[in-house]
Amino acid sequence: MADEKTYPMTLDGKAKLEEELETLKTKTRPQVIERIKIARSFGDLSENSEYESAKDEQSMVESRINTVEHMLHYAQIIDNDDIASDEVSLGRVVEFKELPDEEPEEYTIVGAAEADPMTGKISNDSPIAKAL
Repeated sequence: MADEKTYPMTLDGKAKLEEELETLKTKTRPQVIERIKIARSFGDLSENSEYESAKDEQSMVESRINTVEHMLHYAQIIDNDDIASDEVSLGRVVEFKELPDEEPEEYTIVGAAEADPMTGKISNDSPIAKAL
């Protein structure tokens, strides 16, 4: 399928997604299934809020599993060795001064799938990365 969207990411980003997928499949999913079993034991499902809550959580977990599997299947790993060292691109660490204190800040440019500004990882699609 040539029209499928690719997900550019670093090797580290791919490894984190693989770890998340493993956790979802081996820990989170079984825990939710157990919650559903316990909630079923309470009887009438039509007014069983524990059952509804567990089913909602199951839906979210399965959706996330599907999303992560899709992203990993269409992952495009960016190799910094193929990019000139003076280019700002995925996987590169950039430093700039942010106003008002003009303290230097370091950010790593990553794909949207692994972006986390709180840990210094900004998406290549973000306005600041595009400006760089």
